[in-house]
Amino acid sequence: MAKEITAQMVKQLREATGAGILDCKKALQEAGGDMERAAEILREWGIAKAAKKVGREAREGIIGNYVHMGGKMAAIVEVNCETDFVARTPEFQQLAKDLAMQVVAARPRWVSREDIPEEIIEKEKEILRAQLADSGKPPQIVERIIEGKLNKWYEEVCLLEQPFIRDEDKTVGDLIQEHIAKLGENIVVRRFARFEIGE
Repeated sequence: MAKEITAQMVKQLREATGAGILDCKKALQEAGGDMERAAEILREWGIAKAAKKVGREAREGIIGNYVHMGGKMAAIVEVNCETDFVARTPEFQQLAKDLAMQVVAARPRWVSREDIPEEIIEKEKEILRAQLADSGKPPQIVERIIEGKLNKWYEEVCLLEQPFIRDEDKTVGDLIQEHIAKLGENIVVRRFARFEIGE
């Protein structure tokens, strides 16, 4: 008689392999509750978590899109992963749609701070220095204030640093990390475009 698959067994296998909950449950069912065999099945399926996914090449993926009610605003986002298999999962497709919705709602200008041209960062620093010129604060304090204001600015203009519109306790970067852990592949937001009537 097959062993009953408990939530605790699924949790234990998930912690050991990094695979998704549903995959762990299926593997345990296929292995008749044998934890070691279930881990082997996950490896055979290619789902078990590799040590470092972030450095792995992400050449598959989809273009997520969102058109706001009334059709006056829209966004498209290229989200890449490692395999077509993951690109077709409902979780990945929902992530791409959520990212497009984020672009419409929060109006980021760049994917990450690494994408911002150096001259734009320097211009922003100049503006902040000019605002603080008459503050009477020592130069090292002024620089610290500028650093803090610059980080706040990054949160506004960089997609990955923005608070996620559906859960502001996490950033978009956190959301992507969660999906990397859940889906077992590196995920990269390559680029996006936002459109608004009259802009």
